Amino acid sequence: MRLALRLWLAGLAAVSLPALAFDLDALAALLAQRKSAETRFTEERIVSGFDSPLRASGTLSFSAPDRFARHTLEPRAESMVVEGNTVSIRRSGRTRQMALDAVPELTALIEAVRGTLTGNATTLRKHFKVRVEGGAAQWVMTLVPRDARLAAQVRELQIVGQRGELRTLELWLAGGDRSLMTLEALPATASAPR
Repeated sequence: MRLALRLWLAGLAAVSLPALAFDLDALAALLAQRKSAETRFTEERIVSGFDSPLRASGTLSFSAPDRFARHTLEPRAESMVVEGNTVSIRRSGRTRQMALDAVPELTALIEAVRGTLTGNATTLRKHFKVRVEGGAAQWVMTLVPRDARLAAQVRELQIVGQRGELRTLELWLAGGDRSLMTLEALPATASAPR
């Protein structure tokens, strides 16, 4: 009887183990559940040649499948909106538009953010070597560029999250500079500028 019970439990464990695995596909499924979001960000950039970190703050928003916006409020107002293949940058009262695919390095970085926000594992795998650690409650995803031109500029991007929400994005540049962005959900009544 004990042997039969042990065999039954071992069989149950073998069936259950694959469901417990938390990998890119499991993370992507979790992230894909959210179709839009707005968050407040604070960013600290460590740049060689500067005595102290450069700081910025503002809001980020996204709407699946392909709209992403960053509105910087401090230290000066500027915005970047990506819709489909179009990037619009507004700075000092002037707006500049360009095709995203005209700048392959920028394309990969934008796709890292959009692919993460929308849970698009295919896009992430296309542009990056991806490593996922942790579980649904707390996870870390590390993205290393596949494209040699981007890899010459960006060493890796590490995104930390809890369940379907991103908490930090840390970018290490090839020259040693780095950026840490911390995200905080906006209250339900607040909304980011469009």
